[in-house]
Amino acid sequence: MNFPLILLILTVVTGIFWVLERRSFLPARKARAEEAARRFEADNREAIDRGEKAVIDARNDLYAREIRQPWWLEYTAGLFPVIAIVFFVRSFLFEPFRIPSGSMLPTLHVGDFILVNKYEYGIRLPVTNWKIIPLGSPQRGDVVVFKYPMDESVDYIKRVVGVPGDTIEYRNKVVYVNGVGQKQAGHVDFIDTHSHVTLDQREETLSGVEHMIAVDGRRPSWVPAQAILKKVPECTYTNTGFICKVPEGKYFMMGDNRDNSEDSRYWGFEPRRSRHAHLGELRRHVPHRLLPLSGPGLTDTVWNNNARSFDS
Repeated sequence: MNFPLILLILTVVTGIFWVLERRSFLPARKARAEEAARRFEADNREAIDRGEKAVIDARNDLYAREIRQPWWLEYTAGLFPVIAIVFFVRSFLFEPFRIPSGSMLPTLHVGDFILVNKYEYGIRLPVTNWKIIPLGSPQRGDVVVFKYPMDESVDYIKRVVGVPGDTIEYRNKVVYVNGVGQKQAGHVDFIDTHSHVTLDQREETLSGVEHMIAVDGRRPSWVPAQAILKKVPECTYTNTGFICKVPEGKYFMMGDNRDNSEDSRYWGFEPRRSRHAHLGELRRHVPHRLLPLSGPGLTDTVWNNNARSFDS
């Protein structure tokens, strides 16, 4: 379902009725109501002059009936302001997104509801997704929502680990960016309540961005050959992990749940999308923090400093 297109159509249709209501329908009803009230007053002048409440109330009721919106205008012109606000906010500012899997544990849990920032990397036209005002580009550590390269009807959420030109290596559960191992600290147990598996929770510093990751010590760092969905020439797989050179215009994505995430290790790089790409592409979350609205993983207020939204 193309919800942005449906929302655009609803906005246009209700907007047309809203304009017609203001310019034509309402003035016409008002004129009819005033004429009906004048005729009523002429027929009941003496009673009105005596101030009889029942007659005055009858006149007011007649005017209200004549000027009242018909039901079909209530559900078109009457809803336009609400639909227009929703359309503007969802198209240019924020979009709701529900976490579908545990690939971003312990940062985000299954069912968590977040708001995605739509303007951080640029202003785009609704539906067509054409960028009209570029504002920035994704950085390492950003949490992004994007269309799954193997099936663009599916939204994925991962963390940007490598930007164009980077050399990314994953060896013995540690990410290396351009040959520099990213610091990890604070090993504590973390229980995945969905799989009932105890993971090793660590704090990783990825190019200055601190965030939590989870690793499963029972699983190897290397990627099984049969699990690779799309082989790319820029990546070399070894018995300890892999090493990839990120090409221009593409990004290397990984989930924070390192041993339970289908990411760039399996399907290659996430491209910087063309203007005809699907809505959102890579969408950075609200700057400075994710806005948790609800969800079992957000008991208090779990924030993430670099959650942003990328559209290129």
